[in-house]
Amino acid sequence: MQFNRRFITTGLFTLMLFGAGFALPAEAQYPGLSDPAMNASGSEVTFGPVTTTVDGGSIPLGATAQVVIRFKNEGSQPIESGFVRLYPSSTVSAAVSMNQCELEPLPGGAECAVALSVKALQSGSWRLEMLMSHSGRSRLVAATVSGEVAASVDGADSLSNDIESSPGEVDFGTLTDSQPLVESVVLRNVTSSPLEIKDIYIDSGVQSGFGLKTDCSTLQAGEGCIAIVSWSPKLAGRSSGVLVIRHSGPAGLSSVPLAGQYNPNTVNEAEIYPRAVPGKGLLVSSQSLIDFGEDVATASTITVSLVNAGDAPISLKDVKIAGADNGLDFKGEGCKVGTVLEPVEACPLTVQWSPTRVGEIYDDIQVSHDGARGVLVLPVRGDAIGTVSQDQKAIVISGDGAATQVISDVTVEDIENSIKGDKLPLKSAPTTYSAPTSSNPAAALDGYRITSFSPTRAIINGPGGSRIVFNSEETVLGGIPWYVSIQANGIEFINQSQRILLLFDRSLSSINRVNATNSPNNSSGSSNSNSGSSSGSSSNSSSSDNDNNDDDS
Repeated sequence: MQFNRRFITTGLFTLMLFGAGFALPAEAQYPGLSDPAMNASGSEVTFGPVTTTVDGGSIPLGATAQVVIRFKNEGSQPIESGFVRLYPSSTVSAAVSMNQCELEPLPGGAECAVALSVKALQSGSWRLEMLMSHSGRSRLVAATVSGEVAASVDGADSLSNDIESSPGEVDFGTLTDSQPLVESVVLRNVTSSPLEIKDIYIDSGVQSGFGLKTDCSTLQAGEGCIAIVSWSPKLAGRSSGVLVIRHSGPAGLSSVPLAGQYNPNTVNEAEIYPRAVPGKGLLVSSQSLIDFGEDVATASTITVSLVNAGDAPISLKDVKIAGADNGLDFKGEGCKVGTVLEPVEACPLTVQWSPTRVGEIYDDIQVSHDGARGVLVLPVRGDAIGTVSQDQKAIVISGDGAATQVISDVTVEDIENSIKGDKLPLKSAPTTYSAPTSSNPAAALDGYRITSFSPTRAIINGPGGSRIVFNSEETVLGGIPWYVSIQANGIEFINQSQRILLLFDRSLSSINRVNATNSPNNSSGSSNSNSGSSSGSSSNSSSSDNDNNDDDS
């Protein structure tokens, strides 16, 4: 009766459920007919690709394609995915660009996707095997992707790389001028993974003249950098080289061919003025030749203008004459060392020629500067039929306080002692004369020569004719007041700090005539007295001769 009561109770409960409209599943109705393994795990778990073999299509050589593989959980329990391993063929390289399955556990009946970046390296068929781990009963799932790599346009079976260079080849063409050429090469990471540039260099001959400048280091996916390649050939002919890039990609390295042809032009004779160079000064002259002409018998002067025709300042480093014994010299302070000429600015260069010998002159003026070419050479030509004595030229004596002391009244005895080495007596010079009216007072004495000379007075001949000047007195020459001081070898003209010495030809001086009257055969006892008398008579005669000459003049 107890068993029947339990059966009746169960049957009533079943009838009540069916009567209420509920239906039990087959597993609940027949628990003894189900799979024991399913009862242990709760339900069957099935996880795998929606399509076992995926068609990746055709990929152009060197291009990268994105292939998507879908996975589905056909069970009732959530699935967690694990690692992903890719095994591509040698014609492609692959990387996982997106894994949606690893974001969260995949519920039953849901799908997830894994995106792959496939880079075509070599033409032909390609195949990719993919393995993924998961938490299901099988623990591992596989998928296959296949396709074709299309050949390049020219049909060459070439190898692509992870680093794309643009241009693929650097050809500098034909170079005729000695001017370096520069080209840029853009390097871009065409994969989906970062690449590290381990080394980049140019492999070429020593005389090829290729140079490299770059800062490429690490390139992210799709990122690029630039390499600057310069070419400055050292020898004529063809130059070649290779730009080598070592990186962390599957191929490991990339290369860019370099080429160029150098055919230098024939070198012609250099012109006196170089071509203008941007950012440099250009020194030119108003005359390309300084020609004094023919039949030159006196001192002659020519002035030329040195002009900066460039677009940057020029500093004059040196101005000199190549020769030293032909009578050429500079006058004035125009183009001197240290002069800075701004663009289109000029300075005067005055050249004087006092011929030292009869005949033609072949000389040059060299002007060194910091502009284009660095030197300007001006030829100097002329033909002399007479000479100019260099001993009669005015000598400029410089120095602070040079005019504060001058020669006092000079006697013949003082002059004789000065020849033996004694100094002439000095006295302070007067300061009553006015300042010079010219920036170059020495030019006022150009052309003057001493024609008659004595210790107290002298006659000078110049552009204004002959005139007498007296020792320790003032005179006006060229509109400038001068203080006259007669020296043993000439006349010193003083104007404030300016001291100009006009030399006299000593062969015509009274000193030589006095010495000539002394007899070398006189005895030592009488020579002193006779020497004194003869000197006195000679000096008197010399003074009278000079005075007579002054009167005649």
